[in-house]
Amino acid sequence: MHSATHQAIAAVWRIESARIVAGVARLVRDIGLAEELAQDALVAALEHWPTQGVPQNPGAWLMTTAKNRALDRLRRDKALQARIEQIGQDLEAQEALVVPDFVDALDAARQDEIGDDLLRLIFTACHPALPAEARVALTLRLLGGLSTHEIARAYLVPEPTIAQRIWRAKRSLNEARLPFELPRGAALKERLASVLEVVYLIFNEGYTATAGEDWMRPALCDEALRLARMLTGLMPEEAEAQGLAALLELQASRTPARVDAAGRPVLLLEQDRSRWDRLLIRRGLAALARAEALGGQLGPYALQAAIAACHARAHQSGDTDWARIATLYAALARVTPSPVIELNRAVAVAMAQGPAAGLAIVDALRGDQALQAYQWLPSVRGDLLDKLGRQDEARAEFEQAAALARNARERELLLARARALAAPPP
Repeated sequence: MHSATHQAIAAVWRIESARIVAGVARLVRDIGLAEELAQDALVAALEHWPTQGVPQNPGAWLMTTAKNRALDRLRRDKALQARIEQIGQDLEAQEALVVPDFVDALDAARQDEIGDDLLRLIFTACHPALPAEARVALTLRLLGGLSTHEIARAYLVPEPTIAQRIWRAKRSLNEARLPFELPRGAALKERLASVLEVVYLIFNEGYTATAGEDWMRPALCDEALRLARMLTGLMPEEAEAQGLAALLELQASRTPARVDAAGRPVLLLEQDRSRWDRLLIRRGLAALARAEALGGQLGPYALQAAIAACHARAHQSGDTDWARIATLYAALARVTPSPVIELNRAVAVAMAQGPAAGLAIVDALRGDQALQAYQWLPSVRGDLLDKLGRQDEARAEFEQAAALARNARERELLLARARALAAPPP
């Protein structure tokens, strides 16, 4: 019985933890303290629910318990109490002394308030003042509800390293006295880019793992999808939030076909498209349509989603509109110039105009310092050389790509391509 209750608590916590930390952070103006108080509420649930039963509204129970802990802390801390009373920042704290909130069904105004709290938490956790790796770890901790152990396992980093990143991130936010608030106007646009980047990074690491034994880490993809959907719900008028959600939905739709029964990678053109998730494709195309309907020039995530949509609409790889994909990559390169984008454009050009046209673009990238350790540059070049009948050169490129790969599955794939090009014995 207790085991079932503990499983229920874990499920509720994963869903509600971000809301609870966000709501408490608005009271105490300290993310580290807010998380500590939210954890206190979790401990209280672990103590009481196994004997008293899971409450009818478990999220409300946890929120009320955490806020009561926060109010007790504020009463004890005279300095904070005086500050709150002086600047009138926290009317809710005064109201909560009389009537506990979050006990009954939430009305529309309260839902808006929760949304604002979550946005504040997202924009604070993803503050550009923090290093990218710290933003990722803090976001997964606060908004994904992942434990330090889970984050460390996902990124193949020692647990103490992740713990240090999270601790330093919280300390940096407090020492810099960065306000727990939702930026407005131009500041919102500037900070939104950081928020979207963090979610994008989380998804990418799950979609194609940088290192380790597994080609994918689906749990990270799931967390990134959840965050992207949350952002579109909280910011429906932001085209790039819709664009990112569209991109992740469309990419995630391929997950069932990206590995074979043995866990080996299956590349895009070789995938069984009947295994693609049609529901995720519909969701992705709908989000892309919303991004396009908002008007203006498409941003980098919406453009990438448009590229993913070309693949999603092709029932067979031979039906893919590679000319449109090449055009979209050219537009993406104008918005966010990058040698990686140019490499992807080379693939599309090769598919649309022939391998020689793609190879000319790839060869122009060979001197780019940013791609010297990027395994996909020699991999793409090897593929194009193979199609041109230059097998010896192609094999050398695949061997170089394998030497650069840190992911075991990726390395196996590249070495298999090299072996397939080996000269037959005399």
